Amino acid sequence: MSLILIVDDVAAMCEQYAYDLERLGGYETITAGGGAEALDVIRAEPVDCLILDLEMPGMDGFAVLKALRQMKGEAPPVIVYTGTGNFARCVRAIKLGAFTFVDKSEPMERVVQEIENALEQHRLSSEVKALKNRLGEDSPMIGESRPMMKLREAIARLAPIPSAVLIMGESGSGKELVARELHRLSPRASQLFLPLNCAALPENLVESELFGHEAGAFTGASRLRRGAFEAANGGTLFLDEVGELPVPAQAKLLRVLEDQQVTRLGGSRQIKVDTRVVTATNRDLEAEIAAGRFRQDLHFRLNVHILTVPPLRERLSDVPPLLEHFLGETCRRFGYRPKRIAAEAIGLLQACEWRKNNVRELRNAIERMVIACDGDEIGAEHVPAEAVRTSAAEGEVQTLKESKARAEREIVVAALERNDWQITKTAAELGLADHSSLLKIMRRHKLARR
Repeated sequence: MSLILIVDDVAAMCEQYAYDLERLGGYETITAGGGAEALDVIRAEPVDCLILDLEMPGMDGFAVLKALRQMKGEAPPVIVYTGTGNFARCVRAIKLGAFTFVDKSEPMERVVQEIENALEQHRLSSEVKALKNRLGEDSPMIGESRPMMKLREAIARLAPIPSAVLIMGESGSGKELVARELHRLSPRASQLFLPLNCAALPENLVESELFGHEAGAFTGASRLRRGAFEAANGGTLFLDEVGELPVPAQAKLLRVLEDQQVTRLGGSRQIKVDTRVVTATNRDLEAEIAAGRFRQDLHFRLNVHILTVPPLRERLSDVPPLLEHFLGETCRRFGYRPKRIAAEAIGLLQACEWRKNNVRELRNAIERMVIACDGDEIGAEHVPAEAVRTSAAEGEVQTLKESKARAEREIVVAALERNDWQITKTAAELGLADHSSLLKIMRRHKLARR
């Protein structure tokens, strides 16, 4: 239900408009008797649309429009109304950012239609901004390996439902990308996706960030602040590294998940929220529970569904498409002409186990290689030395010959798996002369269908 704020210094007009909009449009309404009061309401409540009188004593409608333009965050659409018939003033209001204007004598049915138009345009504008943000992301979900295909299938099943999802995975494996994909495929896709890293929040501000605070709630709280749950109302709140939350904040988070209501610090009013919560961690929460650092009842609430993101070493066949993506993205970002990467370099990178930071580590390696290469082709000599390390022995660095052999084996295995171990088809994909050439390579590496 949309919340409409009516602002007019004539109380009777406010009340009449509120009654008619609730009756004809089915809206929830709130009123304000002046410009300053209206701004306070907008800061405190999730207002969806504003009906604004231009002629008011003190802070008039024009001053409100100017203040909304300077306000942080996205302001609600504004419909100005006037009883003077001075449409030149209404045109001035449009130039200051108002969506449209109506006369106070017009039928309420038209006002309702203008509100619907304003809400729809605001929704479309939000969707366009969300799409632009997604186009700017530098690490979408890439890969056609079996683990990634299974993960995508699981995401597609869970996206339409509102239940909580816990995403498990190593650092750098792409947990936030999975959360974004859950949001993108959900009915909430047009609403806000709000990521919050719990590990980065100062302990004394965790509850304020999550649940908000009233003015004067604590030293330094000079004005009201909405928390993450209110900001993401109707959308998705992604709590990364949820295992880092202090125990007191865990108790309040559990209460919000159970009641779907938040109470700001220093306040007493319960505010209804419809926010889907997706969490992620690289910690063993069972061990954290045993150690008394994480609440078991909260764990039950968060892990209604669990998604596990595979580490890069379990989907090495995805390394080539990831390389292609990161290479193009890095060259564009640095203003370099497009570069290509030699097969030997791809092989070396595909042979690495990427245990330190998974996909993020691969992206960093590509950035170093792009900077180190002066020509158009990135070769094996540009691969960072640490990327050649493998798990053959802890801390052992293989020779280039050994790394090439391992890389060849990984490339062949990945191609065989993609083609369901069909020899002729795999040989053609790898550019070999015939299937006998592939069989020789398979014998050399002692490969046989599992």
